[in-house]
Amino acid sequence: MVSFEDRPGRFGPLEEEDAILLAASWKHLAGESYEARAAGEELLGRWSEEHRRYHTISHLWATLRAVEVLREEARDLDAVRYAVWFHDAVHDGRPGRDEDESAALAERLLSLMGKDAGLIAEVVRLVGVTKDHRPERWDADGAVLSDADLSVLAGPADEYLAYTTAVRAEYWHIPDKHFRAGRLQVLRSLLEAPHLFHTPFGRAHWEPRARSNMLAEADRLLQEAPEELPPP
Repeated sequence: MVSFEDRPGRFGPLEEEDAILLAASWKHLAGESYEARAAGEELLGRWSEEHRRYHTISHLWATLRAVEVLREEARDLDAVRYAVWFHDAVHDGRPGRDEDESAALAERLLSLMGKDAGLIAEVVRLVGVTKDHRPERWDADGAVLSDADLSVLAGPADEYLAYTTAVRAEYWHIPDKHFRAGRLQVLRSLLEAPHLFHTPFGRAHWEPRARSNMLAEADRLLQEAPEELPPP
């Protein structure tokens, strides 16, 4: 088997570096068995699909790095790491269904790898948490996963703009009017919650900038909306 880190020309320069780092990260997490290497190859292939613009290997690597920032707040760090690898492994722009299929993929590949049933069930559950990023109060690992996945919201203004541009590109087939309405609904749902983040670190260090970024995006979307013409 040709490992994904050994395939020249598959990625751009920055993605190539991410792919190498991801290969090492997966090997450390999953081991070097044939089944683990095959699962890693399939996962990176999925994260590298051509239609992706935001949910790419760069997002995968950034989310894994954010988990390391929050590692002291996790109870089962490896379960969270596996959940990061699987949480957007299926991404076809179908909210809810994508997460369900990603969870099913996690169950299939982790079973083939011979992982413990308890670990598999926990990873499947955690992937489901990313449907709405609202873990229960007792769910420390769900909080770490959700916060890591949403940490992009707290980036500098230019990085946040690049993120929103990439998200829009993934949904290029949706007319602007419908995309704006859907995106505003997502932003309002998140902003109306008492907290965007669920870990103490996330609330202290990421929440203020994230809210500022999201409010600015909502304002931009409202300003971009064409004025309705009065009826004749």
